[in-house]
Amino acid sequence: MQDPRGKLSTVEEVIGLKALDPGLKAYDPKTATLLDEHDPLKEFRKEFRLPTNKGIKATAVPDSQQEEPCVYFVGNSLGPLSKRSQELLNEELDTWAAVGVTGHFDHPMKRDWMTLASQATKLMTPIVGAKEEEIAVMGTLTANLHLMMSSFYKPSKDRYKILCEIRPFPSDEYAFASQAALHGFDPSTAVVHLKPRANENTLRTSDILDAIKEHGSSLALVLLSGVQYYTGQWFAMPEITKAAHDTGALCGWDLAHAVGNVPLSLHDWDVDFAVWCTYKYLNSGPGGIGGLFLHEKWHKEKGAQYAGWWGHDEATRFQMPPVFQQIPGAQGFQQSNPSILNITSLLGSLEVFSRVHPNDPMSVIRAKSIRATAYLETLLRCTRFFVGPHDAEKVLKGEILTGADKPMKGAFTIITPRDKAERGAQLSLLFSEEAMPTVFSEMVKRGVIGDERHPGIIRFAPAPLYCSFEDVRKCVATLEQVLNSL
Repeated sequence: MQDPRGKLSTVEEVIGLKALDPGLKAYDPKTATLLDEHDPLKEFRKEFRLPTNKGIKATAVPDSQQEEPCVYFVGNSLGPLSKRSQELLNEELDTWAAVGVTGHFDHPMKRDWMTLASQATKLMTPIVGAKEEEIAVMGTLTANLHLMMSSFYKPSKDRYKILCEIRPFPSDEYAFASQAALHGFDPSTAVVHLKPRANENTLRTSDILDAIKEHGSSLALVLLSGVQYYTGQWFAMPEITKAAHDTGALCGWDLAHAVGNVPLSLHDWDVDFAVWCTYKYLNSGPGGIGGLFLHEKWHKEKGAQYAGWWGHDEATRFQMPPVFQQIPGAQGFQQSNPSILNITSLLGSLEVFSRVHPNDPMSVIRAKSIRATAYLETLLRCTRFFVGPHDAEKVLKGEILTGADKPMKGAFTIITPRDKAERGAQLSLLFSEEAMPTVFSEMVKRGVIGDERHPGIIRFAPAPLYCSFEDVRKCVATLEQVLNSL
């Protein structure tokens, strides 16, 4: 492993073990306990209501442990409920019952519904690296993506292509195709998908940059995922954004799996626009409110093409004027008044983030994320079932053999990049297409829940705020138990 200075590092150095006990190895059972004892974020686990073994139907877990938290490694799909969110939600329900409509302007707890979104926006700024006027907490990811593309995707007969990675999240795929078709272009030629090289599972940054140059004169928009949902690859956002701009294209990002996961500096990276959801690493709840970023350089030029009253100047909004006067910046893209309950749920989780560090919570969270993910990867690679990622195709087809030339049913590999600079808090494990559903269900029965993606992928995400190093150890021990039973 390489540290930022280019010096080779042992895994014990990366996970912080060497400084605690130079003689202890990562795979020693005592390691998890020691790392948890010295975890600066350990108290934040208490801030969340983690699903229980009973709740996920972990039927193989003893009755005495049914009410204990499961190993919840699926926060990259849906984060758990923060206790602060539940507290605020209960307060808002009581306020609604007590004061009704007057809560918009005269909230008994000084959280006027009229301006509640701005409180969430303020707490969001250090998480995405942006100015308040560049962010809007609003809508949902795909709706926000269409709003941004309607302003930034202005294809001509010569410059019309949208560049994205192969296998983007399906909703993005549908949005790209529909936007291309809306402008009269065939999505099969207008949407360009970047594929990894043969026998590789993720994209090389150099290949992405070369593709941008190759399509340069015909490229209208580069639009990738910040962190790829399937592989867990964190793309080189500053370099890709600059390369797009150098060719005359614009650059936007889907940050669904990046926000709250990895440090972002959207303003400084000169990103044109970005969209995200908040129910994964930001823990806002199922179907929670989304967000968007619009760089300040576009605030005068890019107006809302689909105006709504919540994007109108706050000072005169409730005077109901007939002519739209847009709020400058991202918040001018708001349409309807947002769900107060959704914003409140997000606000509770963002308050937890702000307690990690008021100005830079992601640096603290990222430090643990690097350690926990490296620890998980090390333990996984120590199992007899791990094979190198170059054999991913054989793994998926069930063609990995034991020394006795029999199929190794439990064989798996990791398709997420090893370089910490190219991943967040997720490792994507690839199993055979036949074995994966059984492995997943047996893990759940034993109290460990990740996320299954066909064909063959189980994603594990030890989110730093509420997952422990003991969770990591338990996950791998359980996986070994399951694979040995196949």
